[in-house]
Order: sequence, then structure tokens, then C-alpha cells
Amino acid sequence: MYTLPDLDYDYSALAPWISPEIMELHHSKHHQAYVTGANTTLDKLDQARGSGDFAAITKLEKDLAFHLGGHINHSVFWKNMSPDGGGEPDGILQVTFEEYFSGFASFQAQFNEVALSIQGSGWAILAWDPLGQRPHIYQLYDQQSNLPAGQIPLLQLDMWEHAFYLQYRNVKADYVTAWWNVVDWTDVSSRLNQATTGSLTLLA
Repeated sequence: MYTLPDLDYDYSALAPWISPEIMELHHSKHHQAYVTGANTTLDKLDQARGSGDFAAITKLEKDLAFHLGGHINHSVFWKNMSPDGGGEPDGILQVTFEEYFSGFASFQAQFNEVALSIQGSGWAILAWDPLGQRPHIYQLYDQQSNLPAGQIPLLQLDMWEHAFYLQYRNVKADYVTAWWNVVDWTDVSSRLNQATTGSLTLLA
């Protein structure tokens, strides 16, 4: 059974960049709904298999992908942020951004464009590709669509309206700009280090 993870900080800790009201609703209501949805779908899958209703399994597997995607995405998202975040990365991230994105400013510009050009709901994601041994930036539609199998999430930005609308209304660019002030580069760097050695655990 999946469970809602505790945050490493209070709901008010990311203010003024992300309001306490948004944090509480986002974590305790929206994320919890994905956890509940994943567990409910697992029960339904078990029932379908037990009754021989295999015609229902295809839809249930899609439901599980959606809810479990929401659970995984948010679990990474919370860890990617810190009240002590912001600024520019150094060390392995600085080197990686130079090698694959022509520097941090270019990486940030591409990430911003990916986030702001999402049609509908989704995520902007920096992920590590273990096959190519390099990072990529992706648009993730909804919670689970348009991401190649095997990609390891390093940095995720939630672009669903529930992540920003109460504070930033429809001005998504202001939300994205504010979010950079809470990005925890220590967490992202740790994920990259572990991804390149094959030792990454999702909630590390």
C-alpha cells in the first residue's frame, strides 16, 4: 500500500514564493488523492484478476499509471524544494549543465520554455537517461504521458493549476520564476550522483 510522505519542512516554509495555503492543499489533498487512487486501483486490479474479469484490466492499468505517476512526481517535487534553496548550482551540476546545455542560463531558459509551453496539465522534468548516460529535459503530460521508459527524474516542476493558481492566478511565468528561489540544488545534485552510479532511490 502506498502512503503519503511527510514533508521535510512546514507548509509555510517556502513562503513567499509558494504560499502556505497552496502547500497544504497541494500536499494533504491533491497528493493524497493520488495515493488513495493508486491503492484503490490496486484493490480493483486484484478483484478483477480474482473474478476473471480481464477485460477490465487494461483500463485499470491506465488508472494505476495515472495515480502512481502523480504519487511519484509529487514525491520527487517535495524533495526538490527547500526553504534554503535557490541560487545557481555548482559541482557536478554546474559541469553537467555546461556540457549538455551550454551553461546554467541556457539550461534554465530551456526548462522555463518547456514548463510554460505545456498544453493543459503536466510537468517540466530534468531526467537522467541511463541508456545514453546523459540528461534530458521533458514535458510530461498529465502525470504519466510522453516520458520514455527508464528515465530517472532529477528535477520536477508541477505545472498543474493546483500548484500555483491560488497565488499566481493564470500568470504561470511568475510562478516559474518564483519556484527557482526554492529549488534545492543539493537534492538535485545528490540525485544526479546516484543516477550516474545506478544507486538512486526515489525518496533519497
